[in-house]
Amino acid sequence: MANIKSAQKQARKAEKRRAINLDRKTSLKTAIKKLLVAIDKKESKDTLVALFNDAQAQLARAKSKGLIHANTAARKTSRLASRVAQINK
Repeated sequence: MANIKSAQKQARKAEKRRAINLDRKTSLKTAIKKLLVAIDKKESKDTLVALFNDAQAQLARAKSKGLIHANTAARKTSRLASRVAQINK
């Protein structure tokens, strides 16, 4: 543990940020997995669109918070969109 008061505060802040980031990453992965499972089960179009919108929002939020790189968010969104589009044909 740090000895200097400001370093102790920074350590507390870093731990809080780590917990928040972990929670955000977990919810992002869950949203993506729900969509992929629904695609595999060939769910209805309405369900897929709703799950895709949720996953896309989670990706955009993670990108804006600096949790993932912008190109990573764009790539994942694009791949999910193409998979949803293939099902809806």
